[in-house]
Amino acid sequence: MLEALVCPVTHGALDYDAARQELVSRRAGLAFPIRAGIPIMLVGEARQIKAD
Repeated sequence: MLEALVCPVTHGALDYDAARQELVSRRAGLAFPIRAGIPIMLVGEARQIKAD
């Protein structure tokens, strides 16, 4: 299912972080939560992550 989802900001690939239950867009610097097995792909719900 991950292949079908893209970042709503960059339209790029997402990485799954199982430990945090998030889908991470490194290009956008955002982590989208997964709640009750449902990815919440709203920018307002995303957590900002620091770029490495």
